[in-house]
Amino acid sequence: MPKNIKVKYISKIAHKVHEPARTPEETQAKKFARTPQLPRGMKDLLPYETPWWDLLYGRVASLARSYGFDKIETPVVEETALFVRSIGKDTDIVEKEMYPIADAEGEKLVLRPENTASIVRAYINHGMLNLPQPVKLWYWGPMFRHERPQSGRYRQFHQLGFEILGDESPIVDAELILIAYNLFKNLEISVSIQINSIGCVQCRPAYHQSLIAYYRTVRHEMCEQCRKRLQKNPLRALDCKEPQCQPLKKEAPHFVDYLCEPCKEHFMSVLEYLDELGLPYFLNHSLVRGLDYYNRTVFELYVSGEEEGSQSALGGGGRYDGLSEILGGRPTPACGFAQGCERVIAKIKEIGSVKLSEPVFHVFVAQLGNQAKSKALKLFENLRAADINVAHNLSKNGLRPQLEIANKLGVRYSLVIGQKEVQDETIIIRDMESGVQEIIGFNKAVSDLKKKLGLS
Repeated sequence: MPKNIKVKYISKIAHKVHEPARTPEETQAKKFARTPQLPRGMKDLLPYETPWWDLLYGRVASLARSYGFDKIETPVVEETALFVRSIGKDTDIVEKEMYPIADAEGEKLVLRPENTASIVRAYINHGMLNLPQPVKLWYWGPMFRHERPQSGRYRQFHQLGFEILGDESPIVDAELILIAYNLFKNLEISVSIQINSIGCVQCRPAYHQSLIAYYRTVRHEMCEQCRKRLQKNPLRALDCKEPQCQPLKKEAPHFVDYLCEPCKEHFMSVLEYLDELGLPYFLNHSLVRGLDYYNRTVFELYVSGEEEGSQSALGGGGRYDGLSEILGGRPTPACGFAQGCERVIAKIKEIGSVKLSEPVFHVFVAQLGNQAKSKALKLFENLRAADINVAHNLSKNGLRPQLEIANKLGVRYSLVIGQKEVQDETIIIRDMESGVQEIIGFNKAVSDLKKKLGLS
């Protein structure tokens, strides 16, 4: 053994010999020294962000009520087969993006990547076909896709959506587009509508043949993924987001030229309804959406002035008349749309036209001393139960910092309880504008304040 290697080897042994043994406590502490980190593609929703989510949820819930939709919640865990059969086994979602769950009994489960298939499953499972049709449902919740995280895109993301099941009339398509448009209007976001028809099982084969024939002439210009899609599902080539495929999409044949008569009549009726409503829409002949269950009308919404693209679309949807049968149910025409909550909230903040409403407090309860804290908490509860907007901060001990908080909140009155007030069963009412103070009995506080605030 070379001399220098031997010295290093002996040095390491000596170090181990003289290293003091760790106690079990030290070993445990070292084991948990590293703080677990947020998994890639996930996001904590922190307190300063939740008011924006509450705002969006409130607007959506209000809109749903006004249009006669009932809320539905489905589990985040579903059978894998639900999405393979509905979305399509050759789609990017099924091939690459679903989160499988290891089940001890060998059942194949996944975290849901979208919610329309889940809602149709629930519609079938619970016999909603026997209810008065159509059934109008809306939802809000997390979805999961194992895709590459990008700006504004997460592996756990949230969607809101509206679905109408049991009506094939084109007025249903128009109503859903109107609801999606009005949601953004209520949020003061100007949007335009991209719309297309992708026909049905009768007229789609002829279009497929024409599309394949076109793409074969430009095959050398296509991305590798689209060349594979051409063999399995040529419509997916129109949904490609690769830059080199964008010019090719624009020159592809138009689906509307191949629609059968019923599909053509349906699409023309939808457009006539949109014209009557005065909604700004544009025909996008390459719009097909990314899921196999769509038929006839498909649409997406974009911020006005922004070009069509995967990152700028705020939401979209379409008709899925065959999905119930695919999942083992009876024939049920249906239509719906979904919008990404993260993208919508980001756009609300970016535009800045919608402001968060600050909570309004009329009264602040201040205290001095441990006994006063107990009384102050009881007074706070009495006022809150009487529907008086009241604030407090029991962590502060000095009167001055508490009154500073009261000033910032803009309350009309501060109620002060000290040691003397505890003994006398009284409180001090301080008018924050004039500085005038008066003493009243503890038990009269609620009734007196209601009179002062004009609530009695």
